[in-house]
Amino acid sequence: MDTPIEDSVQLRRKRKRIFIILIIVVLIALLLLALRTYIKPSIERSAFTTTVAQRGDIENTLNAMGEVLPEFEEVLTSPINAAVREVHMTAGTRINAGQSILTLDKGAAQTEYDKLGFQIESKNNEIKKLKLDLGKSFYDISNSNTIKELKIGNLKDAVSSAQRLYKAGGATREDIEAAELNLKVAVLEKQQLENEIKNKQQTMKIEIREAEIALAIHQSDQQALKRKLDLADVSATRAGVVTWVNRNIGASIREGDPLARIANLSSYKVSGTIADTQADQLRLNMPAIIRINESQLRGVVSDISPTVSNSIVSFEVRLDDKDNSLLRPNMKVELYLVTEKRSNVVRLANGAAFKGAGQSYVFVLRNGKAVRRDVKIGLSNFDYVEVQQGIAVGEKVINSDMGKYEHAAEVDIKD
Repeated sequence: MDTPIEDSVQLRRKRKRIFIILIIVVLIALLLLALRTYIKPSIERSAFTTTVAQRGDIENTLNAMGEVLPEFEEVLTSPINAAVREVHMTAGTRINAGQSILTLDKGAAQTEYDKLGFQIESKNNEIKKLKLDLGKSFYDISNSNTIKELKIGNLKDAVSSAQRLYKAGGATREDIEAAELNLKVAVLEKQQLENEIKNKQQTMKIEIREAEIALAIHQSDQQALKRKLDLADVSATRAGVVTWVNRNIGASIREGDPLARIANLSSYKVSGTIADTQADQLRLNMPAIIRINESQLRGVVSDISPTVSNSIVSFEVRLDDKDNSLLRPNMKVELYLVTEKRSNVVRLANGAAFKGAGQSYVFVLRNGKAVRRDVKIGLSNFDYVEVQQGIAVGEKVINSDMGKYEHAAEVDIKD
């Protein structure tokens, strides 16, 4: 039968195996160190780009999206509900002030204009009738008032006669009282008639004034419609270029719908957008750089939208060179906002080797080798990065991606 192995023997064997493994690991590490010492990585000279450190100015920038727009663009809208009847201009056509762009079918608006004319005529006739009625009524009441005055005169004479006869014994006291009563009644009737005259005059004047107000409203509506009818022959208000026109002949158009756009292509601006997470760095009069191919234009932020739409903040850039020949309407451009500027710093041409501000590393060319060196990166933009520590003016540095050599101290350069 098998004899059990003592625990001490098993422990010695286990220690022996561990010792052997450790020796193998150390030998492998020494071998790798030796290979690293005697076999260095290399790179073809054509596989990288270089830049020479120099002194100069640098601007830190924020990336934004930009679109070139005419500095002035007028939108012509429909003055009436109508339909497009004729189109005289196409997009891209240069146009002078007063030239017709398109014509609208204004039949319905013309009918409404004629209807207002009939209503104005009716109101004029109504006012004339009211004035005639007022004149006739005033004349009738005035005649009645004159007759009352004559009657009152006769009644006064009757009272006097009754009083004389009473003194002479030819009349009674009742005759005097009857004559006085008739006089009082006539006087009250005259007062009533005079009050009626005043009320009638005021009422007629109010009716006439209401008719005049209604007439003025109709006249104002007609004048406004006349202006709209005149604008229905859509014409340019100033010289420029037609950038868009509604060419859908026969299409129904509502009042206020856009019909055409006219732009002044002699000057431009840039409409920019930036993420709302960076909006706190955006400010008025902030310097801006517009990059078109290899060219750069300068400007400043002239307007910032107070609202955020879909996490985007909009702004406008006023260009220093508004009529530059490179500018085209609706052109998409690279837009950079300058947040900070420093002068007389050590700078390198930007490239894939630089990953942002802070501590980093680069490879410096020296004696046919690329030697790794730790550096501190400061400001950066699309052209340059600032080197705050680690590089001297005149040194040549690789600015292309060297990520696969990041653990190498040196890299041989092959011609």
